[in-house]
Amino acid sequence: MDEVTFKSDTVLSDVHLYTPNQRHLMVRLNSTGQPVFLSHFKLVWSQDSQIDSGTEGGNYRDVPTEETLAGTGSPGSPPGGSCSTEGFPLQASTDATGQEGAGAQLDEDGDLDVVRRPRAASDSEPAWCPRDKVWRGALFLADYILFHWDVFQGRTVLELGAGTGFTSIIAATVAHTVYCTDVGADLLAMCQRNVAFNSHLAASGGNVVKVRELDWLKDNLCTDPEVPFSWSEEDISDLYNHTTIMLAAEVFYDDDLTDALFETLFRLAHKMKNACTAILSVEKRLNFTLSHLDVTCEAYDHFYSSLHQLEKHRDGQLRFTVEPVEASFPQYLVYERIRQLELWKIFVEPVT
Repeated sequence: MDEVTFKSDTVLSDVHLYTPNQRHLMVRLNSTGQPVFLSHFKLVWSQDSQIDSGTEGGNYRDVPTEETLAGTGSPGSPPGGSCSTEGFPLQASTDATGQEGAGAQLDEDGDLDVVRRPRAASDSEPAWCPRDKVWRGALFLADYILFHWDVFQGRTVLELGAGTGFTSIIAATVAHTVYCTDVGADLLAMCQRNVAFNSHLAASGGNVVKVRELDWLKDNLCTDPEVPFSWSEEDISDLYNHTTIMLAAEVFYDDDLTDALFETLFRLAHKMKNACTAILSVEKRLNFTLSHLDVTCEAYDHFYSSLHQLEKHRDGQLRFTVEPVEASFPQYLVYERIRQLELWKIFVEPVT
């Protein structure tokens, strides 16, 4: 880590820094040179008003556009509460430094951040839009889960490359058990804290989020009890016997990791006792690369190729069917839904 080399075709994508007036600390680089940040959030959302069973498609009921989060003591929490789009309020509280208001306020690039006057109650838009470091593709996938809640209700779900744990937490509002997985003790500790911050969303329905290590570059799950976030035999049995949905969002930015993800998905699918569906969220990013001296989307092209190579695979045991998801479901979360965001489903069924 003393010498960091960025390759010419390595692109640091637009991670959305959704918390103003905070200094986000990069704690390390991952194996492909991408920065790893630690970030925490809390969602302000009443589970009591969650599901509108009378709405076609399992839509969520509208909830107040502003809601006060009192008594959290979270550094950086705004005095006004939260804002929402399409009726889903999102309150983010980040403790990257634990300090606010000391000296000049800087944005994520080190520039002076001007705090604007809060809007009046009569203004047409919410006064303040709290945001956290959540990839756009994760928000896109979360919207899909919120709309198609009935698909996830009571299920066991595995998320690969969970990052902040946001998508896992959203899934746990309806899924019975969610395995929130990634690699790195610091990253997993952050996930665990975010799960604890938002335990009210899952606990009210008796659901649970389990944070576990799952390294795509290793064939087996870690079962060493001395290792933080390792798997128990009970966890492994539950994972393989009950999982029917696998999720992955915004993890297709490096060809080697994309290969590792598909190999992991393939390996896990052969151990699952039930047919399952993998739902993958990806943003098609156009980047200028020195190798081509042109604007390309190599990471997406490799993902797309890997997706269809998996569909063509024949081993006499499982059939993989790939299907794009039409982005016609409503948007509940605050982010820019661009046309480059895509969802893909992989249906995994035994060969009969």
